[in-house]
Amino acid sequence: MIDSTSLHLAGAEPQLRADAVRNRALLLEAAARLAARRGAAAITMEAVAAEAGVGKGTVSRRFGDRNGLIRALLDHSESQFQEAFLSGPPPLGPEADAATRLRAFGPALLRHEHADIDLYLAAEPSPGRRFAVPARQLRHRHVAVLVRALLPGADAELLAHTLLASVDVVLTDHLVRGRGMPLERVETAWRDLVDRLLG
Repeated sequence: MIDSTSLHLAGAEPQLRADAVRNRALLLEAAARLAARRGAAAITMEAVAAEAGVGKGTVSRRFGDRNGLIRALLDHSESQFQEAFLSGPPPLGPEADAATRLRAFGPALLRHEHADIDLYLAAEPSPGRRFAVPARQLRHRHVAVLVRALLPGADAELLAHTLLASVDVVLTDHLVRGRGMPLERVETAWRDLVDRLLG
């Protein structure tokens, strides 16, 4: 069993006052309504402010920018996904052996991001910031821990980046929507890549 105690949920929201929690929920509900009606492209600071009946400054102070707002929308499902691989049941959770967890992680990540693909694409940060996103850092650390357990002499950090690149949200969207490839084929390719890596 792999020790996941050193990994913690990424991007956890700090404790907020009750009124700040209500305001945050009001703004996120407005953004979710816009996304449901018109897609992720409709989520702008101005549109969310108008939908929530507040000034644009209120949205900006709470989320910083559009990317921060969209990331906040994704936080709930991201937290559930992180809990699944950090402390959930097998095959993702710590009761499974490292090889089983690594094989299961890629397909689970693909299905997780595919469920909110437009929001994930809209939240994709600039190249200079993409590896600083807490959820992405946690996923990398998790995969590196598993690789290190399975291949003690390997460069686990670099191999984790290589594995995660194969299920990158932008690449996956290109393959599935752009090329018409079934998501299951991408999932199978992850398992094949892991099996080949493990020999």
